Amino acid sequence: MTSPETEPDPMATRLSLIRSHLNERAWRLLLGAEATVLGRGGVSAVAAAGGVHPDTVAQGVRELDYREPIPGRVRRPGAGRPSVALTDPGLVDALDALVEPGSRGDPESPLRWTTKSTAKLAAELSAAGHRVSARTVARLLKASGYSLQANAKAVEGKQHPDRDAQFAYLNAQARAFQAAGDPVASVDTKKKELIGNYAAAGREWEPAGQPVRANVHDFPDPVLGKVAPYGVYDIATNTGWVNVGTDADTGQFAVESIRRWWTHLGAAGYPGATRLLITADSGGSNGSRLRLWKTELAALADQTGLAITVCHLPPGTSKWNKIEHRLFSAISRNWRGRPLESHEVVIETLKAVTTNTGLTVHAELDTSTYPRGIKIADRAMKTLETTGILTRHEFHGDWNYTLHPATRPNEPT
Repeated sequence: MTSPETEPDPMATRLSLIRSHLNERAWRLLLGAEATVLGRGGVSAVAAAGGVHPDTVAQGVRELDYREPIPGRVRRPGAGRPSVALTDPGLVDALDALVEPGSRGDPESPLRWTTKSTAKLAAELSAAGHRVSARTVARLLKASGYSLQANAKAVEGKQHPDRDAQFAYLNAQARAFQAAGDPVASVDTKKKELIGNYAAAGREWEPAGQPVRANVHDFPDPVLGKVAPYGVYDIATNTGWVNVGTDADTGQFAVESIRRWWTHLGAAGYPGATRLLITADSGGSNGSRLRLWKTELAALADQTGLAITVCHLPPGTSKWNKIEHRLFSAISRNWRGRPLESHEVVIETLKAVTTNTGLTVHAELDTSTYPRGIKIADRAMKTLETTGILTRHEFHGDWNYTLHPATRPNEPT
């Protein structure tokens, strides 16, 4: 027995049988008659059954009421204005030549240095003898399989041959530290932010037509200036620490941020720890080549008694640093569409960051001065290594190394 859902619609069957025997006018009149008999909702029902637009059915209903013969004529099958692609056989190929991706680097391409909007494409085609409108260009592009596309960030450029091996080494170190109950921290500096009534990226719910009014120009405020939020993300506890600096983002500032995290949170969370693993990018204030970063870490190791191991992410892979998508992404979401008008707004907004996975964030303002241009002499770096304070790992010692407390330089890593 056939279920009601699978039974054919009698009206659709009837209309399909008679359609090929009617001209356009008779077809409209039949559709209008069916809709008139059905009454309310008939236009939509007949349109669905006949596979036509409701306007066609509605026109049929109106034509039934004409007292005089219907004006106009019935077009013969296939009549009407022919497609521009038929009247101008070279048009499609000319259009494809303009928008084809290879034409971007073609020195002979007339649109090499301009945007390929439908208006400019139509103008260029018309200049070449193909009279066409921007709307027709859009229709032809869609018919040829083109659509508006944004750039896709997919090309990473040249990769270091040991990139994957470094990730494997870093992950092995992190697992070993966590298995032993030792802290693992991911660190980095978030993008510097202007402080003041400046427009912020993103949108926030506001009364309709009443957006938050921000400054037109983004000239830094001479008093408030910018802030550099340096983050420390504890992977095991899912907690973040953000040291909001008002001065330069230097290696000294980076290590001071880690020092404040350890003093206020890390030491209490890991009371018996004798070592700390830090994962960091290869550039910036905590770069793998930055001497100031290493010497300041050596001082921190001596102060805390921790053996501090650093594993840098390979060059060009900073987006895989845990802090980027575990902490910084949550921060960006929390202050979207909100001008950072003061240091207090920055700190309180950071403290309010939470996620469904339990992330909590502590933040404080750092108004200390961190001089730029501090040079660390070759002799000082050599002393760190000859005394055993700085030991480089066998695998990529430029990316993986440990700073030991000066009082016990030979402590194993």
